[in-house]
Amino acid sequence: MKIRCLVIDDERLARDYLKNYISKIPELELLGDFNSPLKATELIKTGKVDLLFLDIQMPDITGVDFLKGLTLKPEVIFTTAYQEYALEGFNLSAVDYLLKPFSFERFFQAVNKVIDKLENKAGADEHENLPVQSETSYADNYLTIRADRKFYKINYENLKYIEGQKAYVTFHTDKKRITALASLKELEEALPEKQFIRIHKSYIVAIREISSLEGNMIEVNDMQLPVGKSYKEAVLKLFGM
Repeated sequence: MKIRCLVIDDERLARDYLKNYISKIPELELLGDFNSPLKATELIKTGKVDLLFLDIQMPDITGVDFLKGLTLKPEVIFTTAYQEYALEGFNLSAVDYLLKPFSFERFFQAVNKVIDKLENKAGADEHENLPVQSETSYADNYLTIRADRKFYKINYENLKYIEGQKAYVTFHTDKKRITALASLKELEEALPEKQFIRIHKSYIVAIREISSLEGNMIEVNDMQLPVGKSYKEAVLKLFGM
């Protein structure tokens, strides 16, 4: 799968930084880089762009406002030096949020999320007229899910966090990511409440993996994840607040 992407950032060094990272990932095809979102509008309208690496603070228009104004929205990874915009970025269904300066490893993690999402979408489109069976069962120390025509046993102690993607969820473990048809609401109700907590409409995390809280972002296994307003009180209680 080739993912056609654009880099939009008003700083030349930041664009060069991203272009270097993009060149190292075979699945990414760079269509161009722009110092203003407005210059990229016509290309995005063609529908040929799969992914935007989008800065937030730019002179002409912010990345957030630009994304809100798009009718045809590619997948988006925000790249910015300002953490306070992270929650709004996630609420706009951004795939990830990279806080500058970020390592290639962190960049690679974000790109893999896009790859997983687009592959799942392609698979769903291909089989949309076929009956799909999904099974999830729970035990005291593990859950069993059905995905890719297999059954997977996921030990709770190995599960880092769960990410919701419309009808799909991705289970992030210490060894792999497994995507399956499942319901975050069902998972929230069934998982042991002393071990897992819902922090956002799109995330359930293992409590033991939470290392810090700053504003509306928590750190989970070296990932920055957003905390939704309706879940903030429960998260604060974990920190004795």
